[in-house]
Amino acid sequence: MTAVSLRDVWKQFGTYTAIEDLNLDIKDGEFMVFVGPSGCGKTTTLRMLAGLETPTYGRILLGEEDVTLTPPGRRNVSMVFQSYALYPHMTVRQNLSFGPEIRGEAKAEIAGGIDRVARLVGLQSLLNRYPSELSGGQRQRVALARSMIRHPRIFLLDEPLSNLDASLRTHMRTEIAELQRQLGVTAVYVTHDQVEAMTMGHRIAVFDQGRILQVATPSELYRAPANKVVGMFIGSPRMNILPASLARAGDMVRVRCFNISFVVEGRHFVKDPLPENVELGIRPDEIQWVKDAPSRCTETITGIVTSLETTGSDTFVLVDVEGSEINAKFPSFAPVRRGDAVDLVFDPLNLHFFDGETGASLKGNAANQN
Repeated sequence: MTAVSLRDVWKQFGTYTAIEDLNLDIKDGEFMVFVGPSGCGKTTTLRMLAGLETPTYGRILLGEEDVTLTPPGRRNVSMVFQSYALYPHMTVRQNLSFGPEIRGEAKAEIAGGIDRVARLVGLQSLLNRYPSELSGGQRQRVALARSMIRHPRIFLLDEPLSNLDASLRTHMRTEIAELQRQLGVTAVYVTHDQVEAMTMGHRIAVFDQGRILQVATPSELYRAPANKVVGMFIGSPRMNILPASLARAGDMVRVRCFNISFVVEGRHFVKDPLPENVELGIRPDEIQWVKDAPSRCTETITGIVTSLETTGSDTFVLVDVEGSEINAKFPSFAPVRRGDAVDLVFDPLNLHFFDGETGASLKGNAANQN
């Protein structure tokens, strides 16, 4: 197992800066997930770890070894790509043995390695089949097994589930997380799917425009986003962002949003004086229909239902409130229709506040929010 460190890393392609001043430490045996929108730099960072791209500036360390200029073949890292990249004219067994044979490993060692990884990923009965005879999930297992057979120092995965259907993606992400736990190898996983990130990663690095905005556990990202971009990217459906104003009132802070006013404890806020331009963030599952709200939620916002989306277990309702659209979670198949007036309430303890100019969170860390 190997820890990973990126120190002051930049990557430029001509005049375009893909990665800007990136610093990150990945712990030995950790499952780290890079998440962010397309073009944010997460795959470029993964390719630099693999040695497929060289940093313009900065250093990359695997353990204590500086591998910034080390060729890919000498890093002993394995990478699973978005495409399976299997040899179509070879059986599964031959696909798995090809790399070790090129490296000059003994036949007995190769056979033992194939048996080991085949058991881990459930390929024992498929070793004599060709890729064309396999399903998408089975091909992905072969790609995983091929990367595992060399005992890599780190395991790199670049959106490996993007070509699978929704139900198989759910199954495979559980399998990959369990495999990583069994192997204990340091893993870096790239995805644009925040649900994958939240369910698989020990920690998550949120990328945007070539920079890391926040590195934290899934719980910390959800409960205490460092800024509005992270808050809106993590969580599905996305966080509601509403206009608000704040004013200190002794040890409390008075909040005005739409036509209501309430107070929250001032100790939660890390910035003083509070900015004039403030945005309030609240997640759809933290806004209740007034009929189901807990007793401490007393302030009511009234709006008009514009659309509904029923997922089976829940119904997400878009409500127009004074020209702002709010997404709220209602009970499954709630008896509301487009055009209905509904009353919404929320718990002041579950609110997020962001600087309207910079987007930075105005609250402290997750440990101080309860």
